[in-house]
Parts: sequence; C-alpha cells; structure tokens
Amino acid sequence: MNDAEKGREPGEQELADREAAESVFAALLARIGEGAPQPRLEPTRRAVELLGDPQRSYGIIHITGTNGKTSTSRMIESILRAYGLRPGLMTSPHLVRLNERIVIDGEPIADRALADNWADIQPYLLMVDAELAANGDEPLTYFEALTVLAFACFADAPVDVVVLEVGMGGEWDSTNVADGDVAVFTPIALDHQNRLGSTVAEIARTKAGIIKPAAQVVTALQETAAMDELHRAAVHDEATVASEGVDFALLDARLAVGGQLIDVRGRAGEYRDLFLPLFGEHQARNAALAIAAVESFLGGGEQPLAMDVLHEGFATVTSPGRLQLIGIEPSVLVDAAHNPHGAAALATALLGSFAFEKVTAIVGILADKDERGIIEALDPVVDLFIVTQSDSDRALPAEELAELVTHVAGPDRVRIEPEVAVALAEARAEAGPQDAVLVTGSITLVGQAIRIARDEEWAL
Repeated sequence: MNDAEKGREPGEQELADREAAESVFAALLARIGEGAPQPRLEPTRRAVELLGDPQRSYGIIHITGTNGKTSTSRMIESILRAYGLRPGLMTSPHLVRLNERIVIDGEPIADRALADNWADIQPYLLMVDAELAANGDEPLTYFEALTVLAFACFADAPVDVVVLEVGMGGEWDSTNVADGDVAVFTPIALDHQNRLGSTVAEIARTKAGIIKPAAQVVTALQETAAMDELHRAAVHDEATVASEGVDFALLDARLAVGGQLIDVRGRAGEYRDLFLPLFGEHQARNAALAIAAVESFLGGGEQPLAMDVLHEGFATVTSPGRLQLIGIEPSVLVDAAHNPHGAAALATALLGSFAFEKVTAIVGILADKDERGIIEALDPVVDLFIVTQSDSDRALPAEELAELVTHVAGPDRVRIEPEVAVALAEARAEAGPQDAVLVTGSITLVGQAIRIARDEEWAL
C-alpha cells in the first residue's frame, strides 16, 4: 500500500528508507541486466559461501516452468502462511518496486531491511567481483546479486521456508545454488529459445536442473517430450515424481463472485468447494499444483491438508499483474502474458470468466518474444488493438509491432499510440459500461500501467 492509500504523508524516516531502498535498485541496475543472464552458477555459489550459505538455513520449494510460476508460488506461500509457518517468497520480475520480489511473511520486504541487508552483503559481492575480474570474467549480474541479497534477507528475517521462483531456465539459474526439498514444474512451453533451447525437450532439460538428489518433484501436465526429460532427471537423482492427472488433479472449477470455486484431488486428500479469488482455468490448475506442492513439503505427499487452512490460504491469495482488475467504470484488466502459451490461457479465461461486450487490448511486446504467436492467440477475443510500447529498452517499437498486428487482425482493428498513458486514457474514454480495457503483452507494460493508474488515482 502506498502512502497516498494510507491517507498520510510519509515521515522523514520513511522517506530516508525509501531513498535507501531505491539506491539498492540503482546499484543492481548498474550491473549486467536481467535480459542477459550468465549461464553459470559458480559466482553465486562463491558469494553465498562467503556469507555462510544462508540458503541452507530454511526449507526450499523451488519452482520453474514457462507460465504460471509466480501465481503458483504465491498460492504455495499463502497456504504455508495459513499453516502458521513464516515463509519467504522470491519472485521475478517486479511490477512496480524491487521490494515485491522479496516477500517475508506475506509482506514485501521493508525498505530499511532491504537497504541494511544490501549494506551487509556489499563487501562480499565486491570480493567476488574482484575474483571474477582477476580471471577475466564478468562481475556478478543484476540477478546473481539479487539472489544473494534475497537469501541473506530470508536468513536475517528469519523464515521457516522459502518459495523460490527461478529467474530463467533452471540448471544454471542463480537460484539453483539452493537445494529444493520440493521441485515444482508449471507447464513448460517455448519461450527464451535463444537461451534455453529451440524445442520443448531442450527447454525442459534445462529446467529439470533444479531437481536435486532425493527431492520430491511435483509437475503440472506436460507435453510428452517435457515429461520424459523430467522423469529422466528424477531417476538420475533418485527423486520421486507426482504428476498432474495421475497423482493429483483439478476435478472441477465453477465461476463464483470474485473468482471461482474449485474441487481438487490432491496427493493425500480431496478438497472441495475451495474459493479461489482468481479467474481462469489456468489459475485453478495452478491451485491444484500448489496444493500438491504443499502436501509434498509438509507430509511427503501422504498427509491431507486441513480444509480450514486451505480455505484461509486461498481466500487471501493474490496474483498481481495476472488477469488483475486494476480499474472500474470501465473495467481495466492487466495480464502479464508474454508468450503464446500465456496469451492463449488469457484468451480462454476472458471467454470463460467474463461477458464483456467489447474488449480493447493495449498491447506492447518485448523484442525477444514471439509477437505473432501472442497476437494470434489474443485475436479471437479482442475487438480493437491499441499498439504501444513500454519504457523498457527491449520493447518493440510501436510502429514495428503495429505492422504485425495489422497483418493478423486487419487495419480496421488496429491503432498506434506509443505513449502508454495516452493509450490508456483513450481506451478508457471510449469504453462503454459493459466494455473492458485489457493491458497485456509484457510484464514491463503491465507494471507501467499499474503505476499510471496509481499516479492518476483511478486504481482500485
């Protein structure tokens, strides 16, 4: 909650803490960016070793996949918190502020705690940077340094368990210096092919790298090629595998006010009439995966979860930026779909969960994505595309993206407005009472839209 929402102006100490936290973000930005991760583990391993391996001081539920990682992570964290545990949660990227990525007991890390932990680890990061430079290697990257920071923050808090979302891939992702007690796989599809591989099998092989000896593996329904890779890795590390459709399943999902009611067959029990305040069948499946993951962590998949705890855990779950309603009159939805698989899930959810008369999509996509696949997935449910570009330096120019969108949707359904704030203002002004404005195509665009809504004071 920002200071305006609290109804008061921040005090001097709060302003100082906010400035200190922003300086942490600036220091991270000065490093090699997240768009160019280094396929290596040793620098991160060396940094946490110098810190006394803080990642070994709590249990780990490690999560990878192509889509649904953050939503599933947040559901797992919420259930664990309802059980009375003190969880940590690391997700990426953030929508508005860096603090969102490091969550302790349900709250983004405080500015002062973020800054203090950064100050504590700085000498060790610089030591590793110096060692890397001496060997002719690049210094610690943004994400490597952030991962070390998160592990230190969780140990300092302290927490009982960390729900740890992979940044990219798995095998060489810097989060993989931690040993997951449970390895969770959301659906695996094509994305980041230039770094992870050109086929689903290759991508799954990289992601399977988070499986550790004797760990428990919990996986969503996968293509055969992906499932083969997960099983191969599990056998190699003597890990057990629980699969959607075999060991657990979503039995039913029904629309309800503000979300949906779901029935889930877990690994150890059956759970009916759970209210999930999120929309879309994909979120219902994410919830089934989250339940199986928590069953695996708390009781080895052999003890059913308490229904009252599950009700509490799901009732408080949120998934910012994932089919999130940020404004009304007209309805303004944001969704961070940034690949064809995610866009298809978004389109299905729009059809199944809402009854809008007209949908205007404000779309901006980053240059390394499958823009054609995203637009083709959205095309059946969108009446008008307003093509824009986020403030990311990786954003496709609006004019370039508009050519592709026009080819797919036709010239009568496409407009160009490079300024996101102007695109939002136009779409909201033109929308009728039963219409919706959808902002999608990249996480950076969604984050920018949320900031605009807050700054202009029409955000919910």
